[in-house]
Amino acid sequence: MLFQIQTLFFRFLQFLLKVGTFILPIRVPETFRGAGAAMQLCDAIAATGAKKVLLVTDAMLVELGLVKPIQEKLESLGVGVVTYDGVKPDPTIEQIETGVDIYKGQGCEAIIAVGGGSSIDAAKVIAARARNPHGVRWMAGLFRLLRSPAPLYAVPTTAGTGSEVTIAAVVSDPEKVRKFAIMDFRLVPRMAALDGSLMTGVPAAITAATGMDALTHAVEAFISRNATKETDAEAREAVALIMEHLPRVMADGKDLESRSQMAVASYKAGLAFTKAGVGYVHAFAHNFGARYHIPHGKANAILLPYVLEYSKHASRSRLAELARIAGVGEQSASEAALADAFIAHIRDLNQRFGIPARVDELDAADIPTIATNARSEANWFYAVPLYMDRDTSERFLKQLLPA
Repeated sequence: MLFQIQTLFFRFLQFLLKVGTFILPIRVPETFRGAGAAMQLCDAIAATGAKKVLLVTDAMLVELGLVKPIQEKLESLGVGVVTYDGVKPDPTIEQIETGVDIYKGQGCEAIIAVGGGSSIDAAKVIAARARNPHGVRWMAGLFRLLRSPAPLYAVPTTAGTGSEVTIAAVVSDPEKVRKFAIMDFRLVPRMAALDGSLMTGVPAAITAATGMDALTHAVEAFISRNATKETDAEAREAVALIMEHLPRVMADGKDLESRSQMAVASYKAGLAFTKAGVGYVHAFAHNFGARYHIPHGKANAILLPYVLEYSKHASRSRLAELARIAGVGEQSASEAALADAFIAHIRDLNQRFGIPARVDELDAADIPTIATNARSEANWFYAVPLYMDRDTSERFLKQLLPA
């Protein structure tokens, strides 16, 4: 009885959040698309009058030479560039504070993030922290920013997180062995470049994980109880693009057209889950990342078929529609059969892409803590199709233990 009452409360809370997405304005970044989009973004940044920007990225992209053309373009336009390449996967509070010190110490006026989700998330929080008096932990949760962040621009170099369009940034807190999200409509970058030419050299393993990350965003948004006609349209388009183009870029990483389409798919999925939200896949994946340092996209990919299997009776018609979009199963089959076919197809994609079926790092002793943390995240922030109680969440995790 208590769990049913709690469920009703969280359903009401999520309803209020859905109403809020209609009332409060969510900025959609101005986007530049296609090969050369990053250079167009540089022109647009210069046109704002900014004289010095902090470029937030990681050391590997600097070493690969992907950042240099952007630096040189901005400098040729009279915009000074200070590069901070200290971002690592799952950016920490310490990394963010270092970026803030550089931003303030060098007199920067704006921030451009170049990289995957970690670099863009770090840049979002640096931008927020640079203008707000409270620490990073204080900003965790919904709408904790007192002032608007510094001007922010994004150049994603992977097609997966959709962070260039979302209201959220995820931060790792090693001291407390957790990840937490900072969510505010003002965290959305002002402009973004969807440039597939920057993604042609991404290794296959990262391509697979980030591609499945984008798919997870679209699917969880589509089966969310907070889905709308608008988010459904974005999620459908994202799923169709991913199902067509992810196998192509896995077969040929130099396929510029498919890389470009995957960049669009990631962006569309980001638009969808910004309003509709995500679900248990992300709630559990955040804990796997914080505790075992499993890359977020990989964790999402592993979890997705398990979570869909758990909630399929509550989202059967939606999964059946996704099966039709993906072109899997007999199109005239029952909704139940199509839902099963869609879940089976995701498992097949994981196997083809070398993504494991279980979490080798998972320790049975950690299950109660992970289950509690994941339920708390999902309960307060996600309009999932079907909630889990304590026993259910622990049984769920036991499926993922190494064989």
